[in-house]
Amino acid sequence: MSKKKPLVSVIMNCHNGEKYLKESIKSLMSQTYKNWELVFWDNKSTDKSAQIVSSFQDKRIQYYCSPEHTDLGEGRRRAFEKVKGDYLAILDVDDFWFPLKIEKQLKLFEDSDVVVGTTNAYLFNKENKVILYKKKPPAGYIFEKLLVKYNIYFSTVMFKVSAINDLKYQFDPDFNHIADFDLVIRCAKFGKLAYCNEILTSYRVHANSESYRFLKKFVFERNLWAKKNI
Repeated sequence: MSKKKPLVSVIMNCHNGEKYLKESIKSLMSQTYKNWELVFWDNKSTDKSAQIVSSFQDKRIQYYCSPEHTDLGEGRRRAFEKVKGDYLAILDVDDFWFPLKIEKQLKLFEDSDVVVGTTNAYLFNKENKVILYKKKPPAGYIFEKLLVKYNIYFSTVMFKVSAINDLKYQFDPDFNHIADFDLVIRCAKFGKLAYCNEILTSYRVHANSESYRFLKKFVFERNLWAKKNI
């Protein structure tokens, strides 16, 4: 009897993300690994995002509309409550994956001590495309190293869901702009981070991304995180 393949839950948070949304979902549909679910959390969009999602007509896609608009951190927390999978990945509406992303990344968890897996990526815009990691980044038990230098992009990450559930809390409601940093760091405190040295993700850099629009708020939340956790 063949072993049942683990379910990979993919969270996609969206607020008026119609511009790149179809490309992002198509990249998930094109994955060689097929046992996934998409938890699509619509944060009260007023554009055509809902229509774009419904056009795919795939039972693996679960659409949820938030009862009210919230910040991104709260949206991620609410979306996580709907997750049914063994592993969790994040695909933002303006990024996309290459077809082998899930398949290759799952192999990182053959080491039972691994709680977070990452990949290399392209950072790109209309004019340029660069490789995220020119040199292989550290892996293993690297909690302290991540505190000193954190350069992980959320769309490259996969978590072991049981490791997230073992934490005191999952997505911390105190954080919006650094919800990804917070979750990765707290998981890395209790297990290994593994790295797949292949470019499996494309991260879109543009003026409307939160990291550009709210840089001061990122800095404020990082300082708050340090006070709370260290």
